[in-house]
Amino acid sequence: MNTSAKPSQSTVNTDKKPTVSMAVVYHSNYGHTKRVAEAIVTGARQQLPTAQAKAVDVHDVDWEFLDQADLLVFGSAVYMGNVPAGFKTFMDETSKRWYHRKWEGKWAAGFANSGGLSGDKLAVLQQICLYTMQHGMNWIGLPLMPTGHGEEDLNRLSSFLGLMTQSLDAPPEETPGKGDIDTAIWFGDHLAKTIIKHQPTSSES
Repeated sequence: MNTSAKPSQSTVNTDKKPTVSMAVVYHSNYGHTKRVAEAIVTGARQQLPTAQAKAVDVHDVDWEFLDQADLLVFGSAVYMGNVPAGFKTFMDETSKRWYHRKWEGKWAAGFANSGGLSGDKLAVLQQICLYTMQHGMNWIGLPLMPTGHGEEDLNRLSSFLGLMTQSLDAPPEETPGKGDIDTAIWFGDHLAKTIIKHQPTSSES
């Protein structure tokens, strides 16, 4: 498996322009989780036009874009082993969409950021995954073997349910480190390739 943060030799059909889109929905109090969200978007834009891959703050939601997007990626910091209140409020705000099954059949993925190497990020990824299952969505994991466990390695935290990143007590320009950001870029690229591979053919659209 290719473990480079750069675009891999894609098996995506490049004969037609991608028509799919994705939104990376995140909650970030200090900017670290936002940086991860933007790195995922950077990776996605290696496959998708700029307007078809966007980061969306839960405090300023573009509901129209979310409703039409083919893939929703949800990301959050970890507070006391849970998603923070701001992200939970966003989840609760989608209850009518849950009831009317507006997001049923969409693709979904997730990421979690914390200060600790573990930080109970798995608990947050499981919360996000369960939330998407409630909506009837289809989950995409992180199929990337770790290249090692150093700060510059890809998937150094060995997470496969979704992306895990770690932020130290420093500005978001400095942390998460290179390995985590490169993994986020890889993840975004992989997610975009997945939805392109499964985009409807012209006869189905």
